[in-house]
Amino acid sequence: MANKNGQGQPGVSLAGAVDLGALKHQVDAEPGQKGGAPAAGGYVIDTTEASFQAMVQTSATFPILILLWVPTDDRLFPLATRLAQTVNAQEGRIQLSRIDIASNPQIAQTFQVRGAPALFALLAGRPMPILQGLPTDEEMNQITDQLIPQVIQMAQKAGITGSAPYQETNDQGQEEQAGQAAADAIPPAHQEAHRLAQEGDYAAAAEAYGKLVQADATDDLAKREQAKCLLMARSAKADVRRVRQAAADAPDDLQAQLDVADVDMIGGQIQDAFDRLLDFLAGHRDQTDPIRRRLLEYFVIPEPTDPRLAKARRRLSTLMY
Repeated sequence: MANKNGQGQPGVSLAGAVDLGALKHQVDAEPGQKGGAPAAGGYVIDTTEASFQAMVQTSATFPILILLWVPTDDRLFPLATRLAQTVNAQEGRIQLSRIDIASNPQIAQTFQVRGAPALFALLAGRPMPILQGLPTDEEMNQITDQLIPQVIQMAQKAGITGSAPYQETNDQGQEEQAGQAAADAIPPAHQEAHRLAQEGDYAAAAEAYGKLVQADATDDLAKREQAKCLLMARSAKADVRRVRQAAADAPDDLQAQLDVADVDMIGGQIQDAFDRLLDFLAGHRDQTDPIRRRLLEYFVIPEPTDPRLAKARRRLSTLMY
């Protein structure tokens, strides 16, 4: 996938964003009507500025494909249709969130795009650029056949294994229904902590989940969500390039290595995060405690059956004793 500097996998174009002023391509029909854009539904939702933060938060539960578009521009209809078909075929392993950037310009500014279409993957609140501009047939095939499955795999490796809610129709209450479906799946005791996380207050959410863990040491869901929130509170807004460069420049600096391990975890590179801290511990036995605490935090994020956990736990025990 491409980065914000336009460098990424060959064949995916980052040039030629569609001109929003091309009125000859505009249609008046509403989505779902004859001649209009494809309707939302299934695992496809429409997101606005009002629901944007809640959508971002759910990317910690399941991966999201974000399409920035204009639903009255008929040049974008085939792209939206093909993405919807591909996402719906995944049966909840990924969600497609469509955002009308003409009606929600602040979101366009957030993603630093000036035109439509633009396509991003979103994992645990971190956007990854895929495409800007209309794709060729070859590029479209690459996105549907290779990139979307890769995004799902990255999410699973990062412990993001939940299922997106299914939407029957695209009525005006769709966003409320989606929010209610997500809320119904959350244990009542977790509602406040979940709300804080949805609002992006990860530090407060981590504290709230921590209280749940103190009250019930067997609450594995609270432990996992607390670890995710601690991770996001520390590093969700980190400049990845600077963090990686700092770690490369100071290989013996504990904080630099902890920071880059956080970046690896958020990006789904769990094995890299484990290995980095364990390798550092092997050469810095006097700094065992902070590394052990960070690794124990990481260990609750993937699925308990993840083979990387057993291997990392064994190595940690060997290095400590």
